[in-house]
Amino acid sequence: MVDRLPVLFVSHCSPMFALNPGSTGQALQAWMQAHAPAERLRGIVLMSPHWMTRGLGVMSNPQPPTWHDFGGFPPALYELQYPAPGDPALAHRMLDLLSAAGLPAGADPERPFDHGAWVPLRYMAPLAQVPVVQLSLPAYGTPADIYAIGQALAPLREEGILLMGSGSMTHNLFELRREEGPTEPYVSAFCGWVEGTLRLGDLAAMLDYRRTAPHAERAHPTDEHFRTIYFALGAAGWGQAGGPQPDYISHEVIYTSLSMDAFSLH
Repeated sequence: MVDRLPVLFVSHCSPMFALNPGSTGQALQAWMQAHAPAERLRGIVLMSPHWMTRGLGVMSNPQPPTWHDFGGFPPALYELQYPAPGDPALAHRMLDLLSAAGLPAGADPERPFDHGAWVPLRYMAPLAQVPVVQLSLPAYGTPADIYAIGQALAPLREEGILLMGSGSMTHNLFELRREEGPTEPYVSAFCGWVEGTLRLGDLAAMLDYRRTAPHAERAHPTDEHFRTIYFALGAAGWGQAGGPQPDYISHEVIYTSLSMDAFSLH
């Protein structure tokens, strides 16, 4: 009998997170060792904003390469590899669960790991021995649609699979400052609203965050990096009667405006 695993939302923010762990990288590594060590895991299923599709895609590549899907960064970043295996059998289990929930999806046997996956996983599973299967973010999916995808895959939590949304709690690259400095007030306001709403279990407010959260459009001029949070919330059953409370792993802010907030739901 496998205990039900927690669900995670992590902020990967900039590809430079792969070289500069800050406090978040260390916190994620410590959380994994305490709550989801490699010997306990049969696999990791991850939704990243860097794989967006018209429908819903599931990686079925048995050996996904590491894709450096960015430009203009230091050469050392392009030398990093994350050679974790894929898991075609897990991918087909996911396809069956999604189909049973009325959410048809297609297998992608050629999909590589994008940086929304391999950058945080370098800290979470550094030996790259745990199989990883990515799930695409539907380009036109609403928060409710993405929440339903998480609900459909929730049974995997009892099969040794860690479910995870990777994104960014704030992601306004127009206001990014390379130098460190005080956190922008709008970042604190938006992140505080999200945490407070999560603790209240207010699903309706979260699903309508674009209208209800302070500075939502400034925090996310485009919202693909936020929408992966709904995959984690749906997989955890958050917002339902008796749903879990968030356990925050990190509250770090980098470059004055990129929040590295990460939390688990048990």
